[in-house]
Amino acid sequence: MPLALLALAVGAFGIGTTEFVIMGLLPQIAADYGVTIPTAGLLVTGYALGVVIGAPLLTAFGTKVSRKRMLMLLMGLFVLGNLLSALAPNFGVMLTGRVVASLAHGSFFGIGSVVAAELVAPEKKAGAIATMFTGLTVANIVGVPLGTFIGQAVGWRITFAIVAALGVVGLLGIARLVPAMPRPEGTRLRGELKAFRNPQVLLAMAMTVLGFGGVFAAITYIAPMMTHVAGYADGSVTWLLVLFGIGMFLGNLLGGRFADRALMPMLYTALGGLAVVLALFTVTAHDKILAAITILLVGALGFATVPPLQKRVLDQAHGAPTLASAVNIGAFNLGNALSAWLGGLVIAAGLGYTAPNWVGAVLAATALGLAFWSAALERRAPAVEAAAGAGADVRTPTPVHH
Repeated sequence: MPLALLALAVGAFGIGTTEFVIMGLLPQIAADYGVTIPTAGLLVTGYALGVVIGAPLLTAFGTKVSRKRMLMLLMGLFVLGNLLSALAPNFGVMLTGRVVASLAHGSFFGIGSVVAAELVAPEKKAGAIATMFTGLTVANIVGVPLGTFIGQAVGWRITFAIVAALGVVGLLGIARLVPAMPRPEGTRLRGELKAFRNPQVLLAMAMTVLGFGGVFAAITYIAPMMTHVAGYADGSVTWLLVLFGIGMFLGNLLGGRFADRALMPMLYTALGGLAVVLALFTVTAHDKILAAITILLVGALGFATVPPLQKRVLDQAHGAPTLASAVNIGAFNLGNALSAWLGGLVIAAGLGYTAPNWVGAVLAATALGLAFWSAALERRAPAVEAAAGAGADVRTPTPVHH
């Protein structure tokens, strides 16, 4: 794998850290600004919405510049947002900093996926994408718990300052290691938008929303589930999330490796396994050991869908993949927001802290159904085209020779 992928992975590590570390620092931030925990939770919601909005807008702008330059601009925006958060004098400025940092998220992973795929041979594209996303998964194993520890020990502002420094390292790495990749000739926003006319692109994005949404339906409420149902102490939740991160890391590598060999079978396996494991989580959540194993499996199966889904979008949006790739990253965050909301609804309805697992199982199963539908449409397309061609031959008048 080219060294340029390392630079992309460093950027992904910084982005993954800033996205998830906020969850462990909410009490400290709320106390410093004198706001409630639910109000501080807007820092999570604002970030997710910023990803959804920023992905298409900044990627559309990126059609006017080279991909390398756009990646550098995005890392600069990420650094600015985290510095703003670290120095924010009030909650409003802090929220603004979070949104500014989030705007870079979707476009970085979207454009980065295209760049990563172009750096390697066709049969290694999913593996290259997975290598970049390794930075995101490692962030959940190392960056998030370390950032939480630092924030609780010496202040949350230091955490965001360190994340900004990571962004600077990523920016310098991209400048140094990513080769100059001029904007493809003929690339226009109108051409990029044409990709969304392809039903296969829309189906892949729907699978992204529902499949990864299934993961976050359960993980969003992992703390109350593990403390109230499994019987873990509050301090154990951090290490359970590290276990989830390890699962993400392993699933990402496996998903990238096997998607290059057989993409759709990899999706069937990951989504089907995820639906089953989430359904079983309603039972295993009552036992400490089984719950820990299940958390690892949810992370592994959930993130095993990321490289194949991202590669499928790139494949189906051939000729204009950049915007579609970035919007698919936004789809992951849309799935997070949707599933967290649905999980909260079933808990509020009095169904218990394990009820979101059923929500996740249904979402993953629906994504699996869409995967089968997508494959059926793909198999049917050549037959339809052949039939159309045969029809055209029949209608062609036969010359009469006298």
